[in-house]
Amino acid sequence: MDAKRSSVADDLLDWYDGHRRVLPWRAAAGEVADPYRVWLSEVMLQQTTVATVRPRFLAWVARWPTFADLAAADEGEVMAAWAGLGYYARARNLVAAAKAVVADHGGVFPRTEAELRRLPGFGAYTAAAVAAIAFGKRAVVIDANVERVVARLFAIATPLPVARPSIRAAADTITPESRAGDFAQATMDLGATICTPRGPRCLLCPLREHCLAFAQGEPERLPVKAVKRARPRRFGTVFWLQRAGEVLLVRRPAKGLLGGMRALPTGPWGDAPPGLEDAPAAGTGWRMLDARVQHGFTHFDLDLALAAAHAGAHSVAVLGEWWPIAELESAGLPTLFAKAARAAMGKAEEQA
Repeated sequence: MDAKRSSVADDLLDWYDGHRRVLPWRAAAGEVADPYRVWLSEVMLQQTTVATVRPRFLAWVARWPTFADLAAADEGEVMAAWAGLGYYARARNLVAAAKAVVADHGGVFPRTEAELRRLPGFGAYTAAAVAAIAFGKRAVVIDANVERVVARLFAIATPLPVARPSIRAAADTITPESRAGDFAQATMDLGATICTPRGPRCLLCPLREHCLAFAQGEPERLPVKAVKRARPRRFGTVFWLQRAGEVLLVRRPAKGLLGGMRALPTGPWGDAPPGLEDAPAAGTGWRMLDARVQHGFTHFDLDLALAAAHAGAHSVAVLGEWWPIAELESAGLPTLFAKAARAAMGKAEEQA
């Protein structure tokens, strides 16, 4: 190991030993990490905050504590438990990967990056993180926090995402052979608590003496973000159809956005505001509500109008299920439709 790698790693690990965050998925010092909990936490934490994930993680492992439990779970129940965490393909891939671990690996998690990459839903980051944190393999683990720390440490001024290969190469030069998992978690903790996007606390940083951005006096300007393009806007109508204290829910197609999730019925999402043409036939007296719901997806923003109606006692059959409105929180609606349901309930009562 060269002197720079050794010095950076030693300083960071010394800091981590005294300042590591206590997290429910993280093994305490001297304990062996649980691969299942490491993997689950890494998937949950993608694009989601620790504060949001913590209670959801604890509820999840109480319900499905092992690979075998998750592999045997009903996918609909898993999707409902995932509601609100976003990027719902991750939940389907969790079940698929758990089934692969049980069926193809005898219930034992693969230990190397190459083997892990063959599991459903495992990209470069997840495979590296699990290999390092769960099994102590030397792997270069790059999440948003690590990316920021390394960009500042080496003063990499090339804008993202073009800078990512350079950042990874730089991270490779400081990743130690031993305690690779601790090193990865230490860098994540440093980025989350010290080397923050705004107002980094450089005077408390254990890597201050190694940091080129600090030496240059402008650590906050790195990493340089590419200028964001305006996202296109799409429009749709969501339908609130109720009868005798129940509301109609449907199951979205398995493939596509929010695939396999329970939802309120909705027409297609297009470039112009639609009306009532796709309303469920079982409803009578459809009316537009004075409310809208806006939601941002990765590649577009969605603007939904809301419409409401009642279904008669002898209405035509519908595809879906009638769900008690008083128990709607237990339906596991994704965030978009949970927002729409709250808005529709309020406005439907006002305009009844």
